Amino acid sequence: MRKPLDATQAQATYGTNTAAVPRVEKVKGRGGGLVALAFASIVDGFEGGLVNTLFPVIRDSLGLQTSALGILTAMSRFARMLFGPIWAGLADRFGRKKILFIATGLWGLWTIAAGFAQDSIQLFILYGIGVIGTVASEPIANGLIVDMYGRKERGKAFGILRTIATLASVVATPLIGQFANVEDGWRYGMFAMGGISVLSGILILLFVHEPRLHTPVGAIDPEAMKFNFRDAVGLLKNRTILFMAIQVMLTTSLVLFAFFVVFWVDERGWTTADAALLLGVFTLGAVISGLIGGFLGDWFDRRFGPRGRVMMMQGYLAAYAVGTLLLFQIDWGHGIAAYVAVFVMGLISSIGHPGAVLPIVGSVVHKSVVATAYALIFSFVQGLFAALLSLAFGFLADSLGLQTLMFWIISVPYAINAVLWTIMYRIYPPDAARQRALDEAEAEALAAEQAQEHESKA
Repeated sequence: MRKPLDATQAQATYGTNTAAVPRVEKVKGRGGGLVALAFASIVDGFEGGLVNTLFPVIRDSLGLQTSALGILTAMSRFARMLFGPIWAGLADRFGRKKILFIATGLWGLWTIAAGFAQDSIQLFILYGIGVIGTVASEPIANGLIVDMYGRKERGKAFGILRTIATLASVVATPLIGQFANVEDGWRYGMFAMGGISVLSGILILLFVHEPRLHTPVGAIDPEAMKFNFRDAVGLLKNRTILFMAIQVMLTTSLVLFAFFVVFWVDERGWTTADAALLLGVFTLGAVISGLIGGFLGDWFDRRFGPRGRVMMMQGYLAAYAVGTLLLFQIDWGHGIAAYVAVFVMGLISSIGHPGAVLPIVGSVVHKSVVATAYALIFSFVQGLFAALLSLAFGFLADSLGLQTLMFWIISVPYAINAVLWTIMYRIYPPDAARQRALDEAEAEALAAEQAQEHESKA
């Protein structure tokens, strides 16, 4: 683990030294650029989501098995791990606007090509190349926003981007499902999504203006940074970080999203289009859940101290285990009851991450390595495990059935994790207190140095 920063380094790193921090330049056309970046992020997200949504008809068209969805999902997970840092490095070297145009815009031609696939091998190759480009937009767009907007405006800019992307997800998922009602509709879906991707590249060229001042992508997005194994190994000496790296392997919901539509088609007899509408309802609940989780986590922390977030997380994990058990093991029919059950599960689904997981990780490590901590836990450990689990899930579904797997791979791990989090009552409060004391000591040292410098000038 790298050493804590001294006062002078902290000034330059965290922005307390105004002389060392360049002022953000006023970038022309920021509004149009922000919309173009949001559009690119939406398109990249749905190029991958299209396969999950339309897989039942893709499977019938090409004579695939459910295991093929596991392979396609794993490709996307591995692409994020391997190529996210590569695109970020290229953007820092050759210009973010240029790389974003290539990766988000021109790369859409591979999605169009995937629509012509005649068998599983062609689909795997063309789709696999296509998803390499879809992992580029998020880290590069985040870096651009940081340089386009000042500190006081960035929260609003990020909020606008995420809100646009989220609302688009809620609306577009059911629309994508309508391609299932057309013969070979999945191919038209690929053509449309690839064409829209190229259009997004053109919008980037027209409306995004590369700021003259440049903040490296890796300094902004934890998942896009160049992974630092030395710091990662040091972080595992922290008991809370070690626990988080272990427990995240029991957070198996990433697999659920990939197989959501195919579950309702295979196990409950829904059409692909109607199952996509169900996914849209679930997503709407998840959006509200994420907002609730952040406020709820803060309330528990104020009310019960460091133990509060642990309490909230245990309640969330238990609720998730019970919720998925009821949702996937009971046949809710094809009426309003199914939509209500899915929406309620969506309301539960995103509480833990913003309310407990992210704040806890950020509270036990120094700011200089917090990005590496997030990358270690979510990009490396969870990303790798989710990719491997997606592969296994797909193959096991062919022999055991999706309903059985939803119980053993989703509900049971969450229940085990709820019990496992009891350990955190012993390790998290002292780890958080220790890091808080170090941060306060560093802040005091910084204040003393600034005061001494001021006196010497006077």
